[in-house]
Amino acid sequence: MTQVVEQRLSALELRDIALRAGKELEESSAEQIVEWALGMFGERFCVTSSFADAVLVHVVSRVAPGIDVVFLDTGLHFNETLRIRDVVAATMPVNVRSIRPGRTVGQQDGEHGPRLFSRDPDMCCYLRKVEPLERGLEPYDAWAAGLRRDESPSRADTPVVGFDGGRRKVKVAPLARWTQAEVDAYIARHDVPVNELVKRGYPSVGCWPCTRRVPEGEDPRAGRWAMFEKTECGIHG
Repeated sequence: MTQVVEQRLSALELRDIALRAGKELEESSAEQIVEWALGMFGERFCVTSSFADAVLVHVVSRVAPGIDVVFLDTGLHFNETLRIRDVVAATMPVNVRSIRPGRTVGQQDGEHGPRLFSRDPDMCCYLRKVEPLERGLEPYDAWAAGLRRDESPSRADTPVVGFDGGRRKVKVAPLARWTQAEVDAYIARHDVPVNELVKRGYPSVGCWPCTRRVPEGEDPRAGRWAMFEKTECGIHG
């Protein structure tokens, strides 16, 4: 295993590490990618999860028990999503950190008007997801996300290890090469918690105002911001 780098690294150093690792680890298993990240960054490596399922958290926790899991508690989540978060916190060897926006939904309504998500979803996502993530990731040099290449065309080129230039951090995608069939098989094999909404036709689960059911066979992310020319919240581009 790579020796943990003790000091905080510059953005240039992190970028070079990420670009090199992305090539070297392309054919590695999810567990091997996590082992590399843990070996390189130690406690400065965390996981993020939206809790549509707990597959990524389960994979990482087997390699790195006790790891921090950053969850963005937007105040607009489905109850089913919060239930998965609580199940994971109670049953897996991880430390779930729920990061909240600087404003409650009511305070946001007072400042920007009600239902900002229906008028300016980019601003709503920034206030309730992007800015909180900046704060949540501050202690870390690297973070793992559950992105997969088969989720949508916009994610088809996701590297297993890349560099997030905006946040100046290494971004790890251990499941990037997994297919939906592999995800389903892992869930069945390890009895991983899955959001009930996924079983009800919501293959991609976000905040309740901006998430819709998707007919079988369509782009799994077609139910996100369905009334807008928008496919990402801003966290992943």
